[in-house]
Amino acid sequence: MSSLFHRTLIGVVAAVILAPSIAGAAGVTEISGAGATFPYPVYAKWAEKYHNLHGVKMNYQSIGSGGGIKQIKAKTVDFGASDAPLKAEELDSAGLMQFPMVMGGVVPVVNLPGVPHGKMKLSGQVLADIFLGKIKNWNDSRIAALNSGIKLPDTRIAVIHRADGSGTTWIYTNYLSKVSDEWKSKVGNNKSVAWPTGFGGMGNEGVASYVRRIKGAIGYVEYAYALQNKMNYALLKNRAGHYVAPTSKNFQAAAAGADWAHAKGFYMVLTDQPGANSWPITGATFILVYKTQAKPATGKAVLRRGAGKSRARAVRRSGSKKLAEQSIGRIRP
Repeated sequence: MSSLFHRTLIGVVAAVILAPSIAGAAGVTEISGAGATFPYPVYAKWAEKYHNLHGVKMNYQSIGSGGGIKQIKAKTVDFGASDAPLKAEELDSAGLMQFPMVMGGVVPVVNLPGVPHGKMKLSGQVLADIFLGKIKNWNDSRIAALNSGIKLPDTRIAVIHRADGSGTTWIYTNYLSKVSDEWKSKVGNNKSVAWPTGFGGMGNEGVASYVRRIKGAIGYVEYAYALQNKMNYALLKNRAGHYVAPTSKNFQAAAAGADWAHAKGFYMVLTDQPGANSWPITGATFILVYKTQAKPATGKAVLRRGAGKSRARAVRRSGSKKLAEQSIGRIRP
């Protein structure tokens, strides 16, 4: 992946540098972006240090992948961010290119007082049936069969999902569609879906907030939000039949076999991957930029922030390396 990734970026940067109107990135004081809430904790750290290094502010609107794609297509921001990759045909028609920035995991989080942290076990099929509204109580026999030794409460399950167009939802429903034929036929995979049950929160922040406040709730958030909010999460049975925890190491295990070199337009889905330790709801998050830059200097600043040595320095100096190691695996250029 490294060499192709590097060649692609070098090509774009070269085009920007050779544009006749460019006088370097001098004069650029701010770049704007919008989209995924998934990588926001890391982007916020990088932005702070990038500003300290280069004097360029980054105004990033954490509005969800659907909003980010809409804004980059409407040319109202310098870059978009999405957890749902765009296929090569859609990129071409919109005059865009994408590249992966970081990868992480989407995690089922629960609010079940009395259930030990990180001990609840769920299979993909049971998880799908909960979100289909077919399993309504936590002491249901299908959940109990996976959790011998844990006293499950006779509590109504409150399903919490995203209310906005979301790449996190895209990754989550992509996984449910792979493990449940009923989910695939009735609900499907998208950034927004017709949820059979539950109610929605805005962004990862909104879902985390609802789950924390409602006893008996289950939702899904990017792992960094589960960590930051000290939320209880479920272990998931992966494709190899092992119950695994959401960790940076297990996200990387899911991506170990990814063939980025042959992924047209860097379109790659990492859910339900093989491997003994693979976290089954792993995904990458992507940056979207224009192939032809109306503002070459700004475009150069975006790419410099996104893929160059400056980002590496920002990571080292910002402390976000620790965050990345704890929650999100960086994809190295």
